[in-house]
Amino acid sequence: MQFQNTLQFARELDQEDILHKYRDEFHFPKVNDKQVIYFTGNSLGLQPKRTEAFVTDIMRDWKELAVEGHFYADKPWWDYHERLAAPLSRVVGAKTEEVTVMNTLTVNLHLLMVSFYRPEGKRYKILCEEKAFPSDQYMLASQVRFHGFDPKDAIVEVKKREGENFWRTEDILAKIEEIGDELALVLIGGVNYYNGQVFDMKTVTEAGHKAGAMVGWDLAHAAGNIKMELHDWNVDFAAWCSYKYMNSGPGNVSGAFVHEKHLGKKDIPRFEGWWGHNKERRFLMEPEFDPMPNVEAWQLSNAPVMAIAPYLASLELFDEVGMDALVQKRDRLTAYLEFVLREIDKEVSSSFEVITPADRACQLSVFLHGEGRPLFDYLMKQGVITDWREPNVIRLAPAPFYCSFEDMYRFGQILKEGIISGK
Repeated sequence: MQFQNTLQFARELDQEDILHKYRDEFHFPKVNDKQVIYFTGNSLGLQPKRTEAFVTDIMRDWKELAVEGHFYADKPWWDYHERLAAPLSRVVGAKTEEVTVMNTLTVNLHLLMVSFYRPEGKRYKILCEEKAFPSDQYMLASQVRFHGFDPKDAIVEVKKREGENFWRTEDILAKIEEIGDELALVLIGGVNYYNGQVFDMKTVTEAGHKAGAMVGWDLAHAAGNIKMELHDWNVDFAAWCSYKYMNSGPGNVSGAFVHEKHLGKKDIPRFEGWWGHNKERRFLMEPEFDPMPNVEAWQLSNAPVMAIAPYLASLELFDEVGMDALVQKRDRLTAYLEFVLREIDKEVSSSFEVITPADRACQLSVFLHGEGRPLFDYLMKQGVITDWREPNVIRLAPAPFYCSFEDMYRFGQILKEGIISGK
């Protein structure tokens, strides 16, 4: 399709968009009494309007039933989390028994590493990407120190090539082969938070297993954003937050995946708690742990239902739409945003550099050469909610559930005004 940088063309694209009606399913903040253009679904998704009813149900049951809500609420609390497994498995490409919700992202990664980072002999090294998200860096370093290793030796980073802003799959594979039988674990972010690159999870997982290592993925920026087949790719484990593209609310519960080949094992190393105990015998308060036969064996405590309720509300939307439709719109919307950026670049004789490679999802990271923080501040004051990263990068994430093609056009016009007014 030949794009046009006009309001009429953008509105025509919205009229053709079968998901456009879902924009009305979300609450938008306002700046200067105008609905914002929201580009930070990669940090915190907007609130679905149906979320309030799901939370209100929990509050009502707590009010009217108190402790009996665990068993007699319309959606009993003791198995509330189980309602998320089926729709969530369809989002990440897993079997229902391989998926659950619990804790928060870094907590889950720590818990999963207890099971899947088991250094032995000379096999103790972890492979990750250069400058992984800080929380992952801290988590990995603390894990290897816990096992008595020096992070500078035990953690191997795959670097980008000189002068490039993305990782090459062949470099990851070469590094895996280089480490060889010293490699215990590959743990990479499925979608990089800074440049928006989507890693070839299937190929990397195969290579890690060929080297004799376990392979896990931090899917914070991938869940609800890209199409995945975690089961078929034979991924050992994964975890993700739910508050970015999955719109469950700030700091909300994490999802966890463990491949079925690791399930039902009583002797697997694991930190355990009573909610991972045999569901049918849980309230007998038995002294010996009898793990659930599914991923719920990794659960520790009873489910925080008031936190999980918004996630269930959002997953209802995902089940209605499906990942295929979301991905289709995501790609078209992101392509139109890139086109608008390049058109504005021509008009203002500036120098934008999109550092997000072709292997991308719902994010464009843009170097604003010649521009600085004042341009970002101008955008925010005009109701364009975006994200600034040093030294002069803005991250733009046009989430397909609630962003429109008209948003992309209007952003371009505001961006042009901001550049012109600052010169």
